[in-house]
Amino acid sequence: MAIPVIDFSKLNGEERAKTMAQIANGCEEWGFFQLINHGIPEELLERVKKVASEFYKLEREENFKKSTSVKLLSDLAEKKDSEKQEYVDWEDVITLLDDNEWPEKTPGFRETMAEYRCELKKLAERMMEVMDENLELPKGYIKKALNGGDGEGAFFGTKVSHYPPCPHPELVKGLRAHTDAGGVILLFQDDKVGGLQMLKDGKWIDVQPLPNAIVINTGDQIEVLSNGRYKSCWHRVLATPDGNRRSIASFYNPSFKATICPAPQLVEKQDQQVDDTYPKFVFGDYMSVYAEQKFLPKEPRFRAVRAM
Repeated sequence: MAIPVIDFSKLNGEERAKTMAQIANGCEEWGFFQLINHGIPEELLERVKKVASEFYKLEREENFKKSTSVKLLSDLAEKKDSEKQEYVDWEDVITLLDDNEWPEKTPGFRETMAEYRCELKKLAERMMEVMDENLELPKGYIKKALNGGDGEGAFFGTKVSHYPPCPHPELVKGLRAHTDAGGVILLFQDDKVGGLQMLKDGKWIDVQPLPNAIVINTGDQIEVLSNGRYKSCWHRVLATPDGNRRSIASFYNPSFKATICPAPQLVEKQDQQVDDTYPKFVFGDYMSVYAEQKFLPKEPRFRAVRAM
């Protein structure tokens, strides 16, 4: 079983209806799918790979070797028992925002990643328009909901992660299983070193590396806005003994002040009572719950935010 691979360029041709149906299936049945021919120049993606790898070697690798993750795993391995490190991820990560401090030592990093983020944001907004159409919502509905209105209030962040070779992958996860809190997530993963898995029908499935594809997954807020028609999916990253896995995930998330609730059209269509739908809440309140419960089942998060 493999997650869907969708040729995004066919949205503009004779196979538009088929492609729309493939994306609907990816959102409804999987929560994960890969886009090829997505419009982001391959030359830019090759530069992103280069500067991300150089950045880790120049600015992060030595510090990771001295990190808490490395020390805890080393201590655990010395015990020589079957205990696992349950609360630490084997991951080095920084987050890029428009207004935070970016790395300065790696040549070309800032310029390349700024250009890349601009392209990814446009792709996220195009994907949301497709979701609107598939859900029979007005064009721009999801974007407006995440932005908290007609402005540009949405949070757009990019996580640059590396999962270095792990000497004891049986004792730790690269990244523990979780669903994503926000809206639309666009992942440019390593095209050689695997490790990303999603949960489908109770089984963990590899998200196979595919050169220059963009992996799309839907977060908790898309689940709420779609009234459960689109599900946020559990996923994790396995630690591996070989290779340094590169992962660049961009998140188009709601403004902290945005009010999130199921689209009224979808509640009416399903003839549901208000009490049966997902709650109405302010995203900032949801994030305060998520911060404490990220690696726990998501349903209690919705219940907790309903009670706030």
